[in-house]
Amino acid sequence: MALRLVADFDLGKDVLPWLRAQRAVSEASGAGSGGADVLENDYESLRVLNVERNGNIIYTYKDDKGNVIFGLYDCQTRQNELLYTFEKDLQVFSCSVNSERTLLAASLVQSTKEGKRNELQPGSKCLTLLVEIHPVNNVKVLKAVDSYIWVQFLYPHVESHPLPDNHLLLISEEKYIEQFRIHVTQEDGNRVLIKNSGHLPRDRIAEDFVWAQWDMSEQRLYYIDLKKSRSILKCIQFYADESYNLMFEVPLDISLSNSGFKLVNFGCDYHQDREKLSKHLTLCVFTNRTGSLCVCYSPKCASWEQITYSVFYIHKGHSKTFTTSLENVGSHVTKGITFLNLDYYVAVYLPGHFFHLLNVQHPDLICHSLFLTGNNEMIDMLPHCPLQSLPGSLVLDCCSGKLYRVLLSQSSLLQLLQNTRLDCEKMAALHCALYCGQGTRFLEGQIIQWISENVSACHSFDLIQEFIIASSYWSVYSETSNVDKLLPHSSVLTWNTEIPGITLVTEDIALPFMKKTGKRRSTAYVRNILDNAIKVISNLEARNLAPRLTPLLQEEDSHQRLLMGLMVSELKDHFLRHLQGVEKKKIEQMVLDYISKLLDLICHILETSWRKHNLHSCVLHFKSRGSAAEFAVFHIMTRILEATKSLFLPLPPGFHTLHTILGVQCLPLHNLLHCIDSGVLLLTETAVVRLMKDLDNTEKNEKLKFSIILRLPPLIGQKICRLWDHPMSSNIISRNHVMRLLQNYKKQPRNSMIDKSSFSVEFLPLNYFIEILTDIESSNQALYPFEGDDNVDAEFVEEAALKHTTMLLGL
Repeated sequence: MALRLVADFDLGKDVLPWLRAQRAVSEASGAGSGGADVLENDYESLRVLNVERNGNIIYTYKDDKGNVIFGLYDCQTRQNELLYTFEKDLQVFSCSVNSERTLLAASLVQSTKEGKRNELQPGSKCLTLLVEIHPVNNVKVLKAVDSYIWVQFLYPHVESHPLPDNHLLLISEEKYIEQFRIHVTQEDGNRVLIKNSGHLPRDRIAEDFVWAQWDMSEQRLYYIDLKKSRSILKCIQFYADESYNLMFEVPLDISLSNSGFKLVNFGCDYHQDREKLSKHLTLCVFTNRTGSLCVCYSPKCASWEQITYSVFYIHKGHSKTFTTSLENVGSHVTKGITFLNLDYYVAVYLPGHFFHLLNVQHPDLICHSLFLTGNNEMIDMLPHCPLQSLPGSLVLDCCSGKLYRVLLSQSSLLQLLQNTRLDCEKMAALHCALYCGQGTRFLEGQIIQWISENVSACHSFDLIQEFIIASSYWSVYSETSNVDKLLPHSSVLTWNTEIPGITLVTEDIALPFMKKTGKRRSTAYVRNILDNAIKVISNLEARNLAPRLTPLLQEEDSHQRLLMGLMVSELKDHFLRHLQGVEKKKIEQMVLDYISKLLDLICHILETSWRKHNLHSCVLHFKSRGSAAEFAVFHIMTRILEATKSLFLPLPPGFHTLHTILGVQCLPLHNLLHCIDSGVLLLTETAVVRLMKDLDNTEKNEKLKFSIILRLPPLIGQKICRLWDHPMSSNIISRNHVMRLLQNYKKQPRNSMIDKSSFSVEFLPLNYFIEILTDIESSNQALYPFEGDDNVDAEFVEEAALKHTTMLLGL
């Protein structure tokens, strides 16, 4: 099952037992049933009214006398509290309480029972009341009209002390929104009174709109203005200092003129006709803390043969319209499309038909989203009744009075990753699973285990490369809201393959016109590259205290350290330019964590393969032939190298040494040399020194050593030749020595004082050549200093030349 539901609240379990206990206490004290009188059959009157920003849930029920009772469930203490009893037989359809629980706003309508009339305001259908609930219980009528009114208190982001003013939104069915400012005073301890209750200041926030949505988490109001020829989405931000402003407005290519009046997230809307909801349009706005803003839209449905829905990625500047054909069209559809906000993802859900998990942070490539159809058990998890999506991946089922937290199932996603044949589903499942795990070692271990056994399972992308990039991204994702704009999320840049079962059309949309601007801050460039590399390795070792099986991070490897240090400098500079208001120390730690994570993932992949094939340290000693296990590890290392090379990612110091040693043991000579020449194997001094010392001088090993030496950079080659006691090595040293001596040689008169008795070979050309070299050495040796030249002289060159000539002549 792709989704997992965790119940955060249940009226039947969290409220009803408390109400029964209250009734039992009341009866035992002889006070009668009172406001807490709840009979067995009264459960039907128990309903959720609203979920406030702090997570508290307001509910209502009626006692046996028809009195309306308001209660509150505190999500932190998991305790219930009786807020207020309204001794009239009215129906409540909207309610909100302020953060201090001192004021209650409620809208009630006249009872539908015969003979029951609104005794407070005869002739009006709807009453909107403001009640002092702590402890005076004065009631003020805010509205008495024939249209519906919804209420919602603002919850400012202030926790240190209560604000003197409370702000209440009133949303009218007559298409206007007002804000009331309610000033309260505190008397006699906890006694709270409304000051100047006869005249409450109010502001007209919006008017002439047909759709509005409340974002309780960010305290924002979204609404669509139809004054102009097209739908204009506007956003108003409310602040703790009593101010509010229009954040942005953006045109949307949708038609709402004939859709009627609709509100989203202004409490539970029980008065709507649920049977007609399946064919009504659905429109909602979703945001998350990273700054993404999506408008999800499903038009009115004329038939169920094809379903169309659109997602406007306002933060990206484009929209995608999806079309899918339903299977089993004849089956009864009980509701329309449901959009669920799962933070980084948006779920588009139609029970029994399809489940589409859209990656809203990186929507450019469809392969990062998961689309499942048919009778798959993964798409039939949510209740089939209307659902209300709330921030924090919460879903409210108003019919049953249950609040669920919707989570993606790691086990199901891993199962899908392992079993699906489609590359696009593997890609989507991999990213979803990593998002769920957020860099947990256990999850990464499971994925690495699967990758090591299925390294060639994907044809459209490099599996190791994608895993390293994606997992490193998720390891620092929670550190800042802008990480998606600063770090790569995927190694795949284009995806042209269609997703089975769905078609899409992508269109550009106008970016929102923002009413606020930000500032950039300056940055300083870190200069010490090698120190950066030391910090990365230190941070990497601190992340994993367990001893490593593989011999990594144990050598200098200046090339990889330089690459690490440069990556730290560039990434730090990149972050400092674009992350506003983030401390420099935090950015530096983020950079170290990110690069350390990259290296740690590579080590983890290699450790998994090493452990799987039960390799030991003896691998580091050259032997005649590599085993099947060593070849398997060499293959994994080659795939890792391919994945990192095109992305210019650093490797753990010691990686190239181990890779070369395994290559020498596992590959025929011609394949080995081809890998070296093509850059697959990078010869390190450590690996070549071990090769020269460990291998004897058989004909086969001589050929290998000579081939390796010829491919070394000159400076390293000179060092290695001195470690190989062999005529071929002596010949190379002699040739290099002669070349250096003769580079700037100018013929001079011969020195007759040279002692010719030292030359025992009567071969005139060689004697003449050695005489010249001896002359140069004696007169100009200081001009050509070279490490180890004390072992190279004319006699050594003579001896090497004769041995080499003898070998060539076969004597």
